Amino acid sequence: MAVREHPPGVDTRHRLLEAAEWLFIERGYEALSMRLVTARAEANLAAVNYHFGSKEAMLQELLAQRLDWLNEDRLRLLDACEADGHVPDYETILGILFAPALQLGRSPAGGPAFLRLLGRVYSDASPFIRDYLQRHYRPIFERFFEAFARALPQTPRNELGLRLHFALKALSGMLAADDMNDLLAELSMGQSLGDAELLARLVSLVSPALVAPLGNPRQVNLIEQLLRQSNQLAETAQPGSTEPDRSRSKRVVSVRAPR
Repeated sequence: MAVREHPPGVDTRHRLLEAAEWLFIERGYEALSMRLVTARAEANLAAVNYHFGSKEAMLQELLAQRLDWLNEDRLRLLDACEADGHVPDYETILGILFAPALQLGRSPAGGPAFLRLLGRVYSDASPFIRDYLQRHYRPIFERFFEAFARALPQTPRNELGLRLHFALKALSGMLAADDMNDLLAELSMGQSLGDAELLARLVSLVSPALVAPLGNPRQVNLIEQLLRQSNQLAETAQPGSTEPDRSRSKRVVSVRAPR
């Protein structure tokens, strides 16, 4: 493959990392191939081996460059908010997680792809990415979990872990979306929002998941009834039939919440 000349200062190593970043955002780790990276960077496979040695090593360097600064900023903010024994509330802690990311996305150090990269990192299910995050950032995860636990002492720890996982995964999925800019425009309802207003909107999206009441016996009973009805419908359904079954519909409608 012929390699075009590039402006001075845009070296091969930088081009490879930039290409890997965009392809990781677009495709995820498992679909990221060295052939695609070298084609986008206008380099050759020997350059990947020379500068990094492997796909894994290249992604590790990329993630370290992007995430280390972010997490250092987060920890500094959390330290400041916890000074003198203060316990920040859960909305403040959510703000601490998102504010540095938003600011990096606006700055030359982060660039316009940063939020989408962050969303992809936290939503990518590949074992390599999950293992990398666990090995390199577990102490940071634990530090923030303890901060949330102090802010929400009434929530059992296992329940809190589940809720944080759900809330942050949901937001990560939004950040990783191809139409993220359109989503943010809808979130702002066409208005020009400052960072503080936009961050407040993002926090308002995930806050309810953290503070919703725990499931109660009445809710469990209702869901059990619905599951039984669903199983009955599956057992009586005729494969290939497109005709509506009014009797089955009537049975579903008959489910009532226990009093």
